[in-house]
Amino acid sequence: MDRKYSVETLAPKIETFLRPMLASAGFDLAFNIVPGHSANPEIENPEVVVNFSGPDVDILLRNRGELLLAIEHVAMEAMRVPSEDHSLISFDANDYRVLRIEELRASATAAADRVKHSGSPFRFNPMNSRERRVIHLALRGEDTLRSESAGAGGYRHVIIYPAGMPSLPEPPPPPARPPQRSDDRGSRGPRDRDRGRRGPNRGNR
Repeated sequence: MDRKYSVETLAPKIETFLRPMLASAGFDLAFNIVPGHSANPEIENPEVVVNFSGPDVDILLRNRGELLLAIEHVAMEAMRVPSEDHSLISFDANDYRVLRIEELRASATAAADRVKHSGSPFRFNPMNSRERRVIHLALRGEDTLRSESAGAGGYRHVIIYPAGMPSLPEPPPPPARPPQRSDDRGSRGPRDRDRGRRGPNRGNR
């Protein structure tokens, strides 16, 4: 089957983005660009994989791979990869993607059992589109349950319902943070402000 992306065509673009970015950020990381291979092709089947290695890999994988996925997303935007093709290019380190899929499958199974016993829906924490797809696929064989995505933007998540139960209303968006005042006095403590009003040292009294 013909592939849309290959190491030969993508490697120069990926290196042009990654090398200066990693150097500027001071990360001690190396990367290798290889043809895609997935242990779970029904969930992820990338055509090109960027594998990171080096002392700072642990930084990439903290908080469920937050930085790894952020670098992947920014790289896609920098290379102008259409959103529908993002799943064809995968950034990985220490087999994180495979381990995360297994973790999500286990979470989906546990949540499904909880819904079956309680009869109440279960709401997952927000996930990216790839992770939501793992949950949906893990539950596709369930006859007594259904799953759907809800929310918007970075707060999009999956809810598991008993079959036949109507969807929950959309949760309200989180409150916007008020803008910070750009007031020079705000960065000065009470003593500094008081000293500013009195002027410099007036000598001993």
